[in-house]
Amino acid sequence: MQETVKQSQQQSYRIHPYARDLEVRVTGLTDEGGIYCADSIFYPTGGGQPGDSGKLVWDGGEIEIATTVKAEPGAPGAVILVPAEPQPLPPVGAQVQQRLDWERRHRHMRVHTALHLLSVAIPLPVTGGQIGSDKGRLDFDMPEKPEDLEAIERQLNDWVAQDLKVVEHWITDAELEAQPELVKTLSVAPPKGQGWVRLVAIGEAADRIDLQPCGGTHVASTGEIGGLRLGKIEKKGKMNRRVHLHLA
Repeated sequence: MQETVKQSQQQSYRIHPYARDLEVRVTGLTDEGGIYCADSIFYPTGGGQPGDSGKLVWDGGEIEIATTVKAEPGAPGAVILVPAEPQPLPPVGAQVQQRLDWERRHRHMRVHTALHLLSVAIPLPVTGGQIGSDKGRLDFDMPEKPEDLEAIERQLNDWVAQDLKVVEHWITDAELEAQPELVKTLSVAPPKGQGWVRLVAIGEAADRIDLQPCGGTHVASTGEIGGLRLGKIEKKGKMNRRVHLHLA
């Protein structure tokens, strides 16, 4: 019952991260030309993951979507689809088909899950992060550069080769507050406030290597990430270092 309630409160990008298209109704338009829909397979910018792009198609028109952002509470939709350029918009109430730029999204999913692996390979507090379509990076509270970078890269690719499952769990806000060790990020607060917090686990039972709050989209197993290459490490302050990770 609890899972049903939580899913009913979620957009399709969260429940069905592998969906590539969706028929849905337009529920509103912004003064700036953004589009609200009753549901969305487009992920909105957040947690270091870029907003999705693609297109909307309806009877009589279509429009390219450049990105997606979160809507304010009380808006006629959870997200705003932002057109790439000014064009005629679908009318409120129209049925449209959302068509996701799947290749771009899937690369974001691969990089996002890879960065979760990186946070395990380098077990230090995370101070920031960013996801791209070819690479990502995490900033760590890291006084000294790791000595054996090749060992870190081998470990990352070993976890990929193990093809560990990536699954979600849910706990209450209160349960998360009672387990502060689950939160690795110092600068980004976990997505909470709805009463429930989504946890992303890598590996199951005795094979689990990671469990942390996350609102982003992920691949179904680590084997889907593909090969990984550790990039440069930049010093970004007295205690802060930025570690880059590339899809091979």
